[in-house]
Amino acid sequence: MPSPRKLVIPDDTDAELSVGGRRVRLTNLRKVFWAEPGITKRDLLQYYADVSPFLLPHLHDRAMVMKRYPNGASGKCFFMKRVPEPHPEWLETCSIEHKSGSVIDFPIVQDLASLLWCVNLGCIDLNPWYARCDDTDRPDYVHFDLDPVPGASFATVLEAAVVMRDALESLGMMPLVKTTGSSGVHIYVGIKHGPTQKQVWTFAKALAGLLASQHPKLLTAEYRIAARPKGRVLVDYNQNAWGRTLASIYSPRPKSRAPVSTPLTWEEVERGVSLSDFRIDNVPARLKKIGDLWKPLLAARGRFALEKLLS
Repeated sequence: MPSPRKLVIPDDTDAELSVGGRRVRLTNLRKVFWAEPGITKRDLLQYYADVSPFLLPHLHDRAMVMKRYPNGASGKCFFMKRVPEPHPEWLETCSIEHKSGSVIDFPIVQDLASLLWCVNLGCIDLNPWYARCDDTDRPDYVHFDLDPVPGASFATVLEAAVVMRDALESLGMMPLVKTTGSSGVHIYVGIKHGPTQKQVWTFAKALAGLLASQHPKLLTAEYRIAARPKGRVLVDYNQNAWGRTLASIYSPRPKSRAPVSTPLTWEEVERGVSLSDFRIDNVPARLKKIGDLWKPLLAARGRFALEKLLS
């Protein structure tokens, strides 16, 4: 449940706060991160502080790939995996060995202090690993990124989401849906611990291909950009590949008016919504009113045993 005591980010140039007994230094708070409508870095930090009770459980024990926008949403961004130096001694890290043999220490966002530290680096959206740090090669969900090919509207994306939902439910799964905050939607299914990342990716690829063959006028699984038919919706299964990440639940995105990746009910999907309906200025109130629609993804019960489809 949300804390009754709200953390207020100071309206100052820089600040140092005590958050849960930890000191967090925040910098360049008055820098404009979205020119329209004049959203500052302080506003971004305040948003994350406000939604943190709902967000943090979804980030717990997951490596965080930092996508940094030092000059705001319209500026250039870069990815950073390794924890930068210096960093707070209390910051927890997750060591992941890559195929090259190198071991990279990623930061973990475990609490409000580490969340603010990460966002202060210029991370507008958050990109957590698909598996927890105790076993980084075994995801606890499979996900699909439904992305419009040029010529497809967001309404077409929502139509595709319903098709994907029906297919997943027919397999006994309980899919959850959210806007990406960019141009499409994400669909996630919680799975029981067991299958490797490669097995999860293989399942996602097979299902995407099957649905594209069954709905050729609506969907495509073609990964070559030039070969994708116009006006279709890409079922992007490849975000389940090694090291890939998606913008997390409740992440603002570097788009006009700071849209937020927001959970939807399936009734909202069927009724129709607009990406601009969910923004940094109104998502906290939505959460306060209806709570976390993706709370089922955190539960141990109800997770699908994917291995029974892998034989």
